[in-house]
Amino acid sequence: MIIDTHCHIYKSEMEDAEEIIKKAAKNDIRIILNGTNPLSNKEVLELSSKYDNVYAALGYLYSFADEVTDGDILLLDNQLDSDKVVAVGEIGLDYYHTKENRDKQKQLFEKMLNLAEKHDLPVIVHSRKSMQDTFDILKKHDAVGSMHSYQGSVEMAQEFIKLGFYIGIGGTITHKNNKKTKMLVKKIDIGHMLVETDSPYLTPEEKRGERNTSLNLNYITSKMAQELDMGEDEVIEITAQNAKRLFKI
Repeated sequence: MIIDTHCHIYKSEMEDAEEIIKKAAKNDIRIILNGTNPLSNKEVLELSSKYDNVYAALGYLYSFADEVTDGDILLLDNQLDSDKVVAVGEIGLDYYHTKENRDKQKQLFEKMLNLAEKHDLPVIVHSRKSMQDTFDILKKHDAVGSMHSYQGSVEMAQEFIKLGFYIGIGGTITHKNNKKTKMLVKKIDIGHMLVETDSPYLTPEEKRGERNTSLNLNYITSKMAQELDMGEDEVIEITAQNAKRLFKI
C-alpha cells in the first residue's frame, strides 16, 4: 500500500477525478483529498464517502481569506465531524502569490488551527515565502500534522519536526535542478517523511507537460529511494506507516 497524503482529485480540478480514484484503488493507492474552499470541501466529502481508498482533509486555504464568513467557519466546523475526515487541510500562508492580505491570512490560519484542536485532528499546512510566520503561529497551538510540499531549510524542517510535524515530499524531488529537496531527504530521518503528489500540480520530471495524478507516486518514491540508498519498497512501507500514524487510518 502507498498513501498519497495530499492531492486535489475532484471535479472542480479535473473532470475525470473518479476514474483516477478507481485506477488508484486497483494499484493499492490510498488518497487523502484536500479541500481548499466550500465547493472543494463538499466534493471531497462526497468522494470520501463513496470510495474506500479515499479520505478527507477539509479546510480553507489562504486564497479564501478575503471571502470567508462566520457562516463558512460554522459549516466547516460541522463538516469536520464527518466519517473519514482525517485532517484539517489544506490550510496555511502564502506570501508568494499575495502578501497584501497577510493579516487576513493569519487570522484564517488561526481559525483553522482552532478547529483542528477542537476536533482533535492533525493539519496539512501550505507555506510559501511565509515559513517563519507559519512556524510562529503553529508554535502557539497544540497542533501536529504535515508540512505540505515543504520548501524551507533543513534547519527549519527540524524545528517543525520538533513540533510534531512530518515533511511532505512530492514531485519536485524528481526535478533536475532541485538540489534543495534532494539534500533535505538525506538530512532528516525518513520516519518524519510523507509522500504526496499535490495532483494535478507538481508533476514529476518524467511526466513534465502532463497533468499529475496519484498514479505518479512511484516516481517520487523511486527518487527518494535513490537519494536515501534504500529499497523503494522500504520507502513506501515507512512513509505509509508514517501516514497511518499521523492520520489514524
